[in-house]
Amino acid sequence: MEPFAISRDSPYTHVAWMQALDLDFPLLSDWNAEATNGFGVAIDHNGMRDVSRRSAFLVDVDGTVRGAWAYALGELPDVDELIAASQAL
Repeated sequence: MEPFAISRDSPYTHVAWMQALDLDFPLLSDWNAEATNGFGVAIDHNGMRDVSRRSAFLVDVDGTVRGAWAYALGELPDVDELIAASQAL
């Protein structure tokens, strides 16, 4: 399996984020909010609609969601927990 991240930011912003965070996996743009709405994580925040709630999903190679995590505003994902869950597949 290959990890990747998705955000509502533009692909151009992602270039800067990938460099700043030294990411070694793809960062995909959900510019049109299809993934945000498809996964049911759209929220209204600071007057903006369809903002993605911070969340993580573990999807297997067949496209089946095997795990889902949602986080409060300002809460960061537990990366070790996500890695352990992916390795358990």
